[in-house]
Amino acid sequence: MSTKIDMQWLKACRIEDAIENGGVCLKLNNEQVALFYFARRNEWYATQNECPHKRQMILSRGMLGSLGETPKVACPFHKKTFALDTGECLSGEECAIKTYPVKVENGSVFIGMTA
Repeated sequence: MSTKIDMQWLKACRIEDAIENGGVCLKLNNEQVALFYFARRNEWYATQNECPHKRQMILSRGMLGSLGETPKVACPFHKKTFALDTGECLSGEECAIKTYPVKVENGSVFIGMTA
């Protein structure tokens, strides 16, 4: 028996409102979400905004980069790095961050959240 997960797509911003190679913080469904536009890769990512290391709402201000082919964000305070596509901690810690699907349609960016 499979479980159906209801996804709702919430409008986050217009494409021109995003910061190239940086992030912005949004509040969607009472959650702080970090939205990143990795312009060099022409890819969009969304994660929780809270860094699990010290539980600070700061990831949207993190530095974007890559580890091999893996896009990552580094917490600006603690320098812990997380994969933007999977949420895995790349700094050897056992913590991870939540990720959300992102789509772009008609000049707007949408983030998928479970209902």
